[in-house]
Amino acid sequence: MKPTISRLISLDALRGFTIAAMILVNYPGSWSHVYPPLLHASWNGLTMTDFIYPFFLFIVGVSIAFAYTKRLQGGFPKNEMYKKILVRSLKIFLVGVFLNLIPDFDFSDMRIAGVLQRIAVVFLVCAFLFLNTDWKKQAYLAGSLLFFYWLAMTLIPTPDEGVVMLEPGRNLAAWIDRILLPGKMWEGTWDPEGLFSTIPAIVTGILGLLAGKILLEGNNGNLKANYLMATGVPLVLLGLLWAQVFPINKHLWTSSFTLITGGTAFIALGACYFLVDILGKQKGTSVGIIFGANAITVYVLADVLSLVFYYIEFGGQSLNTHFMNGITAIGISSKLASLLYALLFVGINFIPAYWLYKRKIFIKL
Repeated sequence: MKPTISRLISLDALRGFTIAAMILVNYPGSWSHVYPPLLHASWNGLTMTDFIYPFFLFIVGVSIAFAYTKRLQGGFPKNEMYKKILVRSLKIFLVGVFLNLIPDFDFSDMRIAGVLQRIAVVFLVCAFLFLNTDWKKQAYLAGSLLFFYWLAMTLIPTPDEGVVMLEPGRNLAAWIDRILLPGKMWEGTWDPEGLFSTIPAIVTGILGLLAGKILLEGNNGNLKANYLMATGVPLVLLGLLWAQVFPINKHLWTSSFTLITGGTAFIALGACYFLVDILGKQKGTSVGIIFGANAITVYVLADVLSLVFYYIEFGGQSLNTHFMNGITAIGISSKLASLLYALLFVGINFIPAYWLYKRKIFIKL
């Protein structure tokens, strides 16, 4: 039976709400006043915020399965698809580098790694995998990469330390980045979006491919929702078990972190698919769909708009500082004021997203 390909409102909405959540946690009114769940875990551990980026990479994988299954069925030549995949990956990567350069454009202090850069690499690898392997090979590769990463990180001594370590800047991934990654790194001696830790991040994308496979098979929606959620639960449990020997760590994108966040993404997608696409409970999804229609464009726009709100001063202070001072002056706590500002900034970014959506302008980087 050929895969059934139809537009999933749940997937579009989940993509958009994930981007909105990225903007929410990236642009508080003040980094000195943020509720703990809206911050990444300082090292080992997991907060609500740590799920956002893996969810987006997972959705990238699901979207690849849908987009390229349709192209394959349409008879598109693979060589043409390869070219478009390479071009799109390069564009996303270069936009990420551009965002790292603004506002100073100091090429001598340029950071090559970044969020969009990792998205570009994951998209590139997963798209090529999808076009050339079946789901069994993808699952086998995912498991093999996670085991390889675990063994490498926990058995190979860091050359400059002479011992195995999993501390900030003192681990095999950080050492590899210092040797191979050009430009500056986010934390000086290490980068959370570095080269070696991109390997398990690719697995997050592969998990999305596998979820896409489930959604594309057959016409029984209830069964597909059940499969998604039933796949997610053991992945989370396996991740929790693995965490006993390989800690949950977003900065290192450990194997346990990959399974827990990926499994949760399976469960979330299955639940959303059941509620939205099967039961038809679409109320409230429009905001997510609008953000998701131009997801990466909105992410880039938020970074550019932040220059106006965070860096350009009016009356000797930035706009976010004016907001924080004004709101706290009427008795609202600093953390709540910071959250309200972040919500306001999400709303401001919704305006161009809505404008693009209403005019059916979909910018595909």
